Amino acid sequence: MQLSIVFKALKASKIKTALIYLSLSVTLVSIFLITSISQGIISMYSSMLQNNGDIIVTQAKISDTFFSDVNISLLQKIKKIDGVKDTSALIVGAAPVNSLPIVAIYGVTPNLFKKYQIIKGNYPHKGEVIIGQSIANRLKDTHNIKISDTTFLVSGIFKSSIGFENGGIIMPMKSAQKIFHKSASLILINSNFKKNNVSLIKNIQALSPKIDVKSTQSFIKHYNQFNIIKKSSFLISLIAFIMGLIAIGSIMSITVLQRKDEFGIMKALGISSKKIVFFVILEGIIVGIAAFITAYLFSNTVLFIIKHTDMLQGYVNGTIDFSLIVSLFFTTLAITILGSLLPAYQALKVDPVTLMGRGN
Repeated sequence: MQLSIVFKALKASKIKTALIYLSLSVTLVSIFLITSISQGIISMYSSMLQNNGDIIVTQAKISDTFFSDVNISLLQKIKKIDGVKDTSALIVGAAPVNSLPIVAIYGVTPNLFKKYQIIKGNYPHKGEVIIGQSIANRLKDTHNIKISDTTFLVSGIFKSSIGFENGGIIMPMKSAQKIFHKSASLILINSNFKKNNVSLIKNIQALSPKIDVKSTQSFIKHYNQFNIIKKSSFLISLIAFIMGLIAIGSIMSITVLQRKDEFGIMKALGISSKKIVFFVILEGIIVGIAAFITAYLFSNTVLFIIKHTDMLQGYVNGTIDFSLIVSLFFTTLAITILGSLLPAYQALKVDPVTLMGRGN
């Protein structure tokens, strides 16, 4: 009975209901996409680092790994420390490649090549590179590529589940050293101790005051660029939330105030103010849930298209995880309840006789 009253009210104000539905859908899509894409970027880069080691060594006091320059000769000293299982080094950079304005370039030590699944050709030797599947789909010539002023032979094509790698180019460490004029961006270490690496980290740190040594998990948690992305994402989502709340509150105010005569009749029939407010809030919640489902489905579609758009080279990716779904569902409820509550309360403060004397 109560639901039938609510649905009749929604049908009676089709245009205003549609406006609330559309405003909330746009707000939720914005939050879904902003949050999931930022989380996707963090997740991809985190996975790339975690797959290569438990401990990460960077240059001390640098703001980003792109600027890090670690002496690769430290590898030999690190290997001799008790508890070290294996070591590798990585150069992280970016450069124009043929007609593409910017492409991620990774210089790796030989033991890292095995992690890239070759789908065509072979692993690279001197003067050669392998290219990710996303890049291969965009390049007209997959036999030779020009990076900066150097031409390389493409020895193979690989695929990776990590977008940054699948949209990048992998080359031997020495080739990357010549292009980017550095020894190594990162040194990655796999240890025999998966949980407690404190003493091992201290021993590695003692090798040089010019390096910063952290567990990979700690590095990811405190990485400055990740914190900037998270804070920016939160701020933009908060703005979207506030704008959505204002829009819905404004539309609800107009809708509720134009229904004063209806509320007057309901009060005259003995229906309590609390129950009328409940009906108004329930209307908002129903519209909100419909908007939430629409936004979720639409956002997943957009993310799927983004993921499979060759032009983006796999760098922009995102997934909507369960925690985001739950938090946005309650965000939806909060927006609709707050947007409905105040207008309904203001309308119900007027005397029923006065209310019935005012029509639309």
